Amino acid sequence: MITLIGKDLAKKGNSFIFYGPAEECEDCRFKSSCVDSLDENRKYIITGVRDNEQKCHIHDENLVLPVEIERANISVLSDSKNIFPGSTFTYEPLDCDETCEYHDYCFPEGLIKGDKCIILENDGKHIGKCRKDYNLNKLDLGFVI
Repeated sequence: MITLIGKDLAKKGNSFIFYGPAEECEDCRFKSSCVDSLDENRKYIITGVRDNEQKCHIHDENLVLPVEIERANISVLSDSKNIFPGSTFTYEPLDCDETCEYHDYCFPEGLIKGDKCIILENDGKHIGKCRKDYNLNKLDLGFVI
């Protein structure tokens, strides 16, 4: 997938979460190739950078570059059982209202209830039990699209 990103941010390996287009994007001639292909609240990683600067007044240097992107893998803490690399599941967030040191890992940005995921790696029970008595495993997830 191709999108446009600020020249200063256009580096292979950088990731970003798309929170939606700016108001100024609505009438931009690049809107269809810039923001229309992105899904809100999703995390993307830049896999390639192309040369073809365009002017865009909402970015710091007033310039954007086309970049190749794909959905980024996400790490999450889960209490799922019988999980192993290669298995797939539908993401269901934990039933938790605690605001603890693990919250951002249990509810990572870019992962939405109902997402179809594939386990890339199961790092095992590194955390152990949390305040809600969940047995937490650290999983690295990809997406089944």
